[in-house]
Amino acid sequence: MGKVTFLNPEFFWLFLLIPIAIAWFFWKKNEQSATLKMSSIEGFKGSDSFLAKAKPLLNVFRILALSSLIIAIARPRTVDVSNKTKTTKGIDIVMAIDISGSMLSKDLKPNRMEALKNVASGFVEERPNDRIGLVVYTSEAYTKTPVTSDKAVVLEAIKSIKYDNVLQDGTGIGMGLSTAVNRLKDSKAKSKVIILMTDGVNNAGFIEPETAADIAKQYGIKVYTIGVGTNGMAESPYALSPGGQILFQMMKVEIDEQLLKNIAKKTDGKYFRASSNSKLAEIYASINKLETTEIKELRFYDYDEKFRPFVWFAGFLILLEIGLRNTVYRSFI
Repeated sequence: MGKVTFLNPEFFWLFLLIPIAIAWFFWKKNEQSATLKMSSIEGFKGSDSFLAKAKPLLNVFRILALSSLIIAIARPRTVDVSNKTKTTKGIDIVMAIDISGSMLSKDLKPNRMEALKNVASGFVEERPNDRIGLVVYTSEAYTKTPVTSDKAVVLEAIKSIKYDNVLQDGTGIGMGLSTAVNRLKDSKAKSKVIILMTDGVNNAGFIEPETAADIAKQYGIKVYTIGVGTNGMAESPYALSPGGQILFQMMKVEIDEQLLKNIAKKTDGKYFRASSNSKLAEIYASINKLETTEIKELRFYDYDEKFRPFVWFAGFLILLEIGLRNTVYRSFI
């Protein structure tokens, strides 16, 4: 019954009449049968039959019939809602993620990279009508996933992000941004967005971040920049042990916030600072609200009326009561 709704639920107020009806039956029960005055009933002791004891059921039938009629006029029904998307004006989004060694710093839990992957995955799942791509960068950059509507592919790509030695270490913000721009420049979407994430300063690559931002502006691409890292000191990687293990020590967190602010301002985007896991989640939620997708949807309702069984049940009880009163109990004392 969890999916049953009522078209006229106000008729349930009629259930307040039920206690009144019950009280009325009790008050009038002695007037519903013929009476006979006798000087003694000694000879009638033990003569109560089953029919005499069952006669109050006639009133029960009437109460149940009344209850069923109340439910029927409240119009119980189930509804099957089907949606059909008529038009969708989606957004093309590319996430450019810094995967340099400093992203293993442990000021976010368990580290910056894993925290970012978790939040980014949630962001992708909440954008079912948009196309999303993924670019990763250090001193170089490459497209891990082109812009696609296949969210399973994007989620798997995010899951597989890890720090390795395939790319030379360093932070090439301009490289990551320009590669992301290249994935969006020919897009026909109503809105084109890059979410650029880094935890450091631009110290590598042959494309200046300002130049990449100019190109993004030229193609009408909005860039949201996120500086990942706490304020102050953080447990960060600094070397490899002879066994190949990453060694950590407390180091000062350095993020070129002014550069990230300039990129965002130039492209009509916004800069955010993610100093904790919760803050990072809030940032993605903010971007999710800032970049909305316009969807025109047709909704179809298929109602299945459920009042008929209650009417039939009430009718059956009324006929049963009338039949019993005019047959078995017609002359019953």
